[in-house]
Amino acid sequence: MVSDYLRENKTISFPGCMTQVFFTHCIPAGEMVLLVAMAYDRYVAISKPLHYFTIMNLKRCTGLVLISWTTGFIHAMSHLVVILELPFCGPNKIDSYFCDTPLLIKLACMNSHDVGILMNTGCGIVAITCFILLLISYTCILITVHQSSKSGASKALSTCSAHITVVMIFFVPCIFIYVWPLNSTWFDKFLAVFYSVFTPLLNPAIYTLRNKEMKNAMTRFISKYIGPKKIGLEK
Repeated sequence: MVSDYLRENKTISFPGCMTQVFFTHCIPAGEMVLLVAMAYDRYVAISKPLHYFTIMNLKRCTGLVLISWTTGFIHAMSHLVVILELPFCGPNKIDSYFCDTPLLIKLACMNSHDVGILMNTGCGIVAITCFILLLISYTCILITVHQSSKSGASKALSTCSAHITVVMIFFVPCIFIYVWPLNSTWFDKFLAVFYSVFTPLLNPAIYTLRNKEMKNAMTRFISKYIGPKKIGLEK
């Protein structure tokens, strides 16, 4: 997007376009599974705190990370294989700043309705499945929190609030782009920018600002470098 702003000839090679397609599906799909793994981690921490380190050992954590990357890779390759088989022989202009699957399908010299449904179904399976698992996880967490003491409930909700915020800003644009498209060009562009630019920028801010160690470090930094300083006069 930055390079398109800085140059007049806004073009991309076909291999470069296919690379964008791969990563725009591999990384989000992997992150969806990772969000589910994080929800499971919070469920174990809140529901079974004494057994947390036994359940969430290194082997299980490594397995969850491998599952997330494997799911992202398979999901991206399934999209890439279908797109590579499409006959591209006509227009080659995309009304966006990156190569996205719904826009590429419209450029194919064929009736792309069935292909579009197939691709949306693939995205829907991943997104809806992860979203349902997240809802189940947080329902169990809220039930457990409701049955615990007020101080424990407050701490648990504080821990989960950042994760719930990230889940909402991640899944809502994704659902409207791939699972339930609105066929509105300007709204699709807005969601594409929000989904690919603002969401990744908000993730670190949301997580770090909820972290007590990070808050203390920022306070020390501000007081040391930005706060009022004493100035000595030369004699």
